[in-house]
Amino acid sequence: MKPRRLSAIKDIVEHEAIRSQEQLRQRLAARGFVVTQATLSRDIKEIGLMKRSSDGAYQPAGAEAPPASAATAALSRALAEYLASAEPVQQLVVLRTGPGQAQLLGLALDRARLAGVVGTIAGDDTILVVARDRRHAHAVVKRLDQLAGGREVH
Repeated sequence: MKPRRLSAIKDIVEHEAIRSQEQLRQRLAARGFVVTQATLSRDIKEIGLMKRSSDGAYQPAGAEAPPASAATAALSRALAEYLASAEPVQQLVVLRTGPGQAQLLGLALDRARLAGVVGTIAGDDTILVVARDRRHAHAVVKRLDQLAGGREVH
Protein backbone atom coordinates (compact mmCIF):
# COMPACT_ATOMS: atom_id res chain seq x y z
CA MET A 1 0.00 0.00 0.00
CA LYS A 2 2.73 2.47 0.95
CA PRO A 3 4.73 2.07 -2.31
CA ARG A 4 1.54 2.67 -4.32
CA ARG A 5 0.73 5.75 -2.22
CA LEU A 6 4.26 7.15 -2.66
CA SER A 7 4.01 6.54 -6.38
CA ALA A 8 0.65 8.35 -6.46
CA ILE A 9 2.14 11.33 -4.60
CA LYS A 10 4.99 11.55 -7.12
CA ASP A 11 2.55 11.34 -10.01
CA ILE A 12 0.31 14.05 -8.57
CA VAL A 13 3.10 16.57 -7.95
CA GLU A 14 4.62 15.91 -11.36
CA HIS A 15 1.35 16.72 -13.13
CA GLU A 16 -0.19 19.41 -10.92
CA ALA A 17 1.03 22.48 -9.03
CA ILE A 18 0.31 21.29 -5.47
CA ARG A 19 1.05 24.04 -2.95
CA SER A 20 -0.16 22.56 0.34
CA GLN A 21 -0.37 19.26 2.15
CA GLU A 22 -4.14 19.63 2.38
CA GLN A 23 -4.40 20.00 -1.40
CA LEU A 24 -2.20 16.92 -1.82
CA ARG A 25 -4.25 14.98 0.77
CA GLN A 26 -7.43 15.77 -1.18
CA ARG A 27 -5.89 14.61 -4.47
CA LEU A 28 -4.79 11.36 -2.79
CA ALA A 29 -8.29 10.84 -1.35
CA ALA A 30 -9.72 11.19 -4.86
CA ARG A 31 -7.43 8.31 -5.87
CA GLY A 32 -8.55 6.17 -2.95
CA PHE A 33 -5.72 6.90 -0.49
CA VAL A 34 -7.00 8.24 2.83
CA VAL A 35 -4.06 9.53 4.87
CA THR A 36 -3.54 11.66 7.95
CA GLN A 37 -1.51 14.86 7.84
CA ALA A 38 1.25 13.17 9.88
CA THR A 39 1.51 10.26 7.41
CA LEU A 40 1.51 12.64 4.47
CA SER A 41 4.24 14.74 6.08
CA ARG A 42 6.41 11.62 6.54
CA ASP A 43 5.74 10.57 2.93
CA ILE A 44 6.77 14.01 1.64
CA LYS A 45 9.99 13.81 3.63
CA GLU A 46 10.71 10.24 2.49
CA ILE A 47 10.19 11.12 -1.17
CA GLY A 48 12.29 14.25 -0.74
CA LEU A 49 9.74 16.74 -2.02
CA MET A 50 10.65 20.40 -1.77
CA LYS A 51 8.72 23.56 -2.54
CA ARG A 52 9.70 25.54 -5.62
CA SER A 53 10.72 29.10 -4.86
CA SER A 54 8.96 30.37 -7.98
CA ASP A 55 5.42 29.31 -7.08
CA GLY A 56 5.55 27.33 -3.82
CA ALA A 57 4.46 24.06 -5.47
CA TYR A 58 5.95 20.73 -4.41
CA GLN A 59 8.60 19.16 -6.62
CA PRO A 60 11.04 16.27 -6.24
CA ALA A 61 14.43 17.28 -4.82
CA GLY A 62 16.96 17.76 -7.59
CA ALA A 63 14.25 18.39 -10.16
CA GLU A 64 15.39 19.83 -13.44
CA ALA A 65 16.54 23.42 -13.04
CA PRO A 66 14.40 26.10 -14.68
CA PRO A 67 15.77 28.19 -17.58
CA ALA A 68 18.24 30.90 -16.52
CA SER A 69 15.77 33.75 -17.09
CA ALA A 70 13.09 32.03 -14.99
CA ALA A 71 15.63 31.22 -12.27
CA THR A 72 16.78 34.85 -12.16
CA ALA A 73 13.18 36.10 -12.00
CA ALA A 74 12.44 33.63 -9.18
CA LEU A 75 15.55 34.80 -7.33
CA SER A 76 14.47 38.42 -7.70
CA ARG A 77 11.06 37.60 -6.20
CA ALA A 78 12.63 35.56 -3.39
CA LEU A 79 15.05 38.36 -2.57
CA ALA A 80 12.23 40.90 -2.43
CA GLU A 81 10.22 38.64 -0.15
CA TYR A 82 12.83 37.02 2.12
CA LEU A 83 16.15 38.92 2.18
CA ALA A 84 16.74 41.14 5.19
CA SER A 85 20.49 41.83 4.75
CA ALA A 86 23.61 40.82 2.87
CA GLU A 87 27.12 41.33 4.20
CA PRO A 88 30.38 40.40 2.47
CA VAL A 89 33.05 38.90 4.75
CA GLN A 90 36.26 38.11 2.85
CA GLN A 91 35.23 35.65 0.10
CA LEU A 92 31.94 34.87 1.90
CA VAL A 93 28.57 36.60 1.88
CA VAL A 94 26.25 36.26 4.87
CA LEU A 95 22.57 36.64 4.00
CA ARG A 96 19.91 37.10 6.68
CA THR A 97 16.22 36.25 6.27
CA GLY A 98 13.23 35.88 8.52
CA PRO A 99 12.81 32.65 10.49
CA GLY A 100 12.30 29.61 8.24
CA GLN A 101 12.99 31.50 5.01
CA ALA A 102 16.66 30.74 4.38
CA GLN A 103 16.01 27.39 2.68
CA LEU A 104 13.65 28.97 0.15
CA LEU A 105 16.03 31.80 -0.68
CA GLY A 106 19.00 29.39 -0.75
CA LEU A 107 17.25 27.21 -3.31
CA ALA A 108 16.50 30.24 -5.49
CA LEU A 109 20.16 31.31 -5.22
CA ASP A 110 21.41 27.86 -6.20
CA ARG A 111 19.12 27.69 -9.21
CA ALA A 112 20.08 31.17 -10.43
CA ARG A 113 23.74 30.13 -10.65
CA LEU A 114 25.13 33.61 -10.09
CA ALA A 115 28.60 34.28 -11.49
CA GLY A 116 31.31 33.93 -8.86
CA VAL A 117 29.24 31.80 -6.47
CA VAL A 118 30.82 28.46 -5.61
CA GLY A 119 28.01 27.27 -3.34
CA THR A 120 25.58 28.04 -0.54
CA ILE A 121 24.69 26.66 2.87
CA ALA A 122 21.27 27.58 4.27
CA GLY A 123 20.12 27.32 7.85
CA ASP A 124 16.88 28.60 9.34
CA ASP A 125 17.41 32.34 8.92
CA THR A 126 20.96 32.62 7.58
CA ILE A 127 22.62 31.67 4.29
CA LEU A 128 26.37 31.46 3.79
CA VAL A 129 27.32 32.12 0.18
CA VAL A 130 30.84 31.03 -0.78
CA ALA A 131 32.29 33.19 -3.54
CA ARG A 132 35.45 32.52 -5.55
CA ASP A 133 37.30 35.37 -3.86
CA ARG A 134 36.80 38.69 -2.07
CA ARG A 135 36.14 40.58 -5.33
CA HIS A 136 33.43 38.10 -6.34
CA ALA A 137 31.83 38.34 -2.87
CA HIS A 138 31.41 42.11 -3.31
CA ALA A 139 30.10 41.56 -6.86
CA VAL A 140 27.53 39.05 -5.53
CA VAL A 141 26.25 41.59 -2.98
CA LYS A 142 26.00 44.21 -5.73
CA ARG A 143 24.08 41.77 -7.97
CA LEU A 144 21.73 40.86 -5.11
CA ASP A 145 21.09 44.58 -4.57
CA GLN A 146 20.16 44.90 -8.25
CA LEU A 147 17.91 41.83 -8.22
CA ALA A 148 16.22 42.98 -5.01
CA GLY A 149 14.96 46.02 -6.89
CA GLY A 150 17.82 48.38 -6.15
CA ARG A 151 17.20 48.53 -2.43
CA GLU A 152 20.27 48.34 -0.23
CA VAL A 153 20.41 44.87 1.33
CA HIS A 154 23.53 45.32 3.43
